[in-house]
Amino acid sequence: MSRIPGSSALLGCAALLVLASAAFAQTKVAVISLQRAVLESDEVQKAAVTMENKYKPRQQAIENLQRDLQGLQQQLQTGAGKLTPSAEADLTAQGQKKQRDLQRMTDDLQSDFNSERNEILGASTKKMAEVVRKLAEDKGYDVVVDTSNTVYFKPALDVTAEALAAYNKAYPAPK
Repeated sequence: MSRIPGSSALLGCAALLVLASAAFAQTKVAVISLQRAVLESDEVQKAAVTMENKYKPRQQAIENLQRDLQGLQQQLQTGAGKLTPSAEADLTAQGQKKQRDLQRMTDDLQSDFNSERNEILGASTKKMAEVVRKLAEDKGYDVVVDTSNTVYFKPALDVTAEALAAYNKAYPAPK
């Protein structure tokens, strides 16, 4: 087997050159808590207050119905044995109707609230992704990773506050 003198030294130098060029081309990475950035944005905070005010009357109606239902149940308990069968049946029927109404109102409120919340969060998340993309381009990041999928990162890599500030500037909350 013939061997070229110095070939192992040549291969070693070539390997060092490849490793050196890879070291110079390091990937620039940033980390963001996308959920936190969206939830803490001025726009979403304002929307939360608006939604709370919007759904408060329906929530109060549900609470009033719950009190009415408790009052009927209490009447049935305190009147047990004292009420006529027809009065007891009437109170029971009223209670069942209020229970169905309560369930319906609760389900409708929850459905409407969740639908509106998901719509707001979905739109805000898309806008935040645009802001993060622009931030990454401006800062030269090759990759931005969400903290929910990250086991460990140095706090210096976290750009959540920076993205939140950029989002609030790009999408100010309506007055």
